[in-house]
Amino acid sequence: MATQDAHAAHDTGSSRYFVPNPSAWPFYLTASLALVVYGVATYLEDRPYPWKVMVIVGALLAFTVIFRWFRGVALESESGSYNLQVDRTFRWGMSWFIFSEVMFFGAFFGALFYTRMLSVPWLAGDGAKLLTKLMLWPQFEAGWPSNGPAHVGGEFKGMEAWGLPALNTLLLITSSFTVTWAHHALKDNKRAKCIAFMILTVALGATFLYFQATEYAHAYTVQNLTLHSGVYGSTFFMLTGFHGLHVTLGTLMLIIITIRLALGHFKPDRHFGFEGVAWYWHFVDVVWIGLFTFVYVL
Repeated sequence: MATQDAHAAHDTGSSRYFVPNPSAWPFYLTASLALVVYGVATYLEDRPYPWKVMVIVGALLAFTVIFRWFRGVALESESGSYNLQVDRTFRWGMSWFIFSEVMFFGAFFGALFYTRMLSVPWLAGDGAKLLTKLMLWPQFEAGWPSNGPAHVGGEFKGMEAWGLPALNTLLLITSSFTVTWAHHALKDNKRAKCIAFMILTVALGATFLYFQATEYAHAYTVQNLTLHSGVYGSTFFMLTGFHGLHVTLGTLMLIIITIRLALGHFKPDRHFGFEGVAWYWHFVDVVWIGLFTFVYVL
């Protein structure tokens, strides 16, 4: 009877509001991500701790928590616990989450703009030129990429735009189309076609991550471009690295949505779980276009 009432509320848009039980998943996810961050910080500061173990264990714990958390939400949704008001709440919540992500990347883009357009030119200007040459770096010039003294970070080669980065741009733009086509197929109740486009979207996202890992390996081993390569290296890996983390999370969410589609979840008229992931994926694609333009091309 309770299940029937829940389904009725889900279908009619009753004023009942679903309140989930207390959950420890947010705490577990925070702890696992904190372990990853501490491991990365340990590597950057050359501390004598097993940073690889911390990163791997933290990442595995995070993926486990995300899977279990998503599973719980999916079961709640399929049980009919969510009505129209909960659906609106999810939409507002996802909108504010994406807005917070815009501010997050906006801060990093702002740091890049400040460094290239204000800080580096000022250090080479008449007002600071004497201070720069006497105390920082006698051979300093207001060019980009800017490294600093060679004995600090070492000579390096900047990133080229028209190789793997351009290919990755094409991959992500294409994936925006495929996830949109999958969405239209779901609304038309063509589940097999929707699943096929979702599998293609997942493949494009995974290929992007593979190419980015290849690019990073080449940068470290061939171009000597590392996190220690002055302000250019730090801003490059900060922006592209955090974006890669978002692509990883987005690909994981796409995989989960594809599995749910194969299990028969979502209806043509009620599928915000799918829409929310599609919103996030489009956001990730737009951020990459900005990265490709301002980090690689300009």
